[in-house]
Amino acid sequence: MIPYTLSELVLFGILYALLGWCVQTAIHAVRDARFVNPGFANLPLELHWGFLAAALLPVLPTLDDRPALQFLLVWVAVKCVREIARQFTREISPPRPRKVRFARHLAISASVWAVYLLIHPLLHALVTLVPDSVASVLAAILAAAVMADLACVILALKHRPVPHSADAVKDRTRRFGDRICSTIRTRLERAYPGILDAHSPSPVFARGICFDKLVWVFLISSFLGALIEMLYCRLTGGVWMNRSSVLYGPFSVVWGLGAVLLTVALRPLAGKADRHVFLAGFLIGGGYEYLCSVFTELVFGTVFWDYSWMPLNIGGRTNVLYCIFWGLLAVLWVKMLCPPMEAAIEKIPPLPGKIITWIILVLMVCNAVLTGAAMLRYTRRQIQPEPANVIEQHIDERFDDAFMESYWPNMKLTGTS
Repeated sequence: MIPYTLSELVLFGILYALLGWCVQTAIHAVRDARFVNPGFANLPLELHWGFLAAALLPVLPTLDDRPALQFLLVWVAVKCVREIARQFTREISPPRPRKVRFARHLAISASVWAVYLLIHPLLHALVTLVPDSVASVLAAILAAAVMADLACVILALKHRPVPHSADAVKDRTRRFGDRICSTIRTRLERAYPGILDAHSPSPVFARGICFDKLVWVFLISSFLGALIEMLYCRLTGGVWMNRSSVLYGPFSVVWGLGAVLLTVALRPLAGKADRHVFLAGFLIGGGYEYLCSVFTELVFGTVFWDYSWMPLNIGGRTNVLYCIFWGLLAVLWVKMLCPPMEAAIEKIPPLPGKIITWIILVLMVCNAVLTGAAMLRYTRRQIQPEPANVIEQHIDERFDDAFMESYWPNMKLTGTS
């Protein structure tokens, strides 16, 4: 049983984002002898450390009896998060030369692991003292504050001062907004020198590693991944089996997110030897598959794959053979598949590409939300068959147990065989 609720994970994520901000600010103060808010947000939060905590905390307790594997997972997760943060920094400001040292990364990973072993039990005890209802409200308020803060930062980057008008009230309002945006832009310039010059529209659609390109990488890879798995089931089992992660369309979210992760995390290894890419893919892919298994169990109470019957498995969530497959896939992806895919995406006309990207994104989000609601209702239906509201009634009518079990034949409820 994973000992965290979603509200607790949000609170822990914000706590560790605050802790990361404090550490990073202290480093800047010692190194540069001045105060600098190092985060992208205005709030005192280093968000990538918060995301790291929210991703690791459900997983690490399942490996408490395997400390070596636990540290290895921390090492891989820290590597991925730092690389994603580095790629994001490169997108919003001019690149700054930085030599990545193995010893430094190892020290950071060891520090994160030590925090989990020594500090987290105390924080966990404090958070569990908060009543569930209060924790849920507090988590929702803090999450909304973070989203609003990020929206302000993005608007400030895009903001341009408006000339004075004859309307005094509008003029004062605009000047007030200009002052707020100017303050935010000045802070960002201190944290990310050159960000105001770098943050300009590009004539090439989805150049480099950006949000638009990652949406297309996710879409294409999830579509191809679902088709590959269907073909694999046909060749090995003699049956056509649905391998889609969502209710509408052949899209495997695991493949799509995996492709995004490999694209971002392995980009610095594109010019390295195949063995380096293979090892990175072996570790990152195995950790990612393990994390996905824990996520579905935590959120939906379901298990979509179980490798307990295979040798060298890790808690039935992944195994060495599939980690080898991940390593081979990483080499194939970095050396052969990703470069032409990126080149093809960048050939899309900028304006139509932006419009189509957001249409696809909205449709996929709606698809994912409906799928998640159907899965949650499927789990809850085993305990409370009668719908509690109109939404649950509609889901029961459209996606009953027979439909869910035929659509995902390998899905099992947690605790069932």
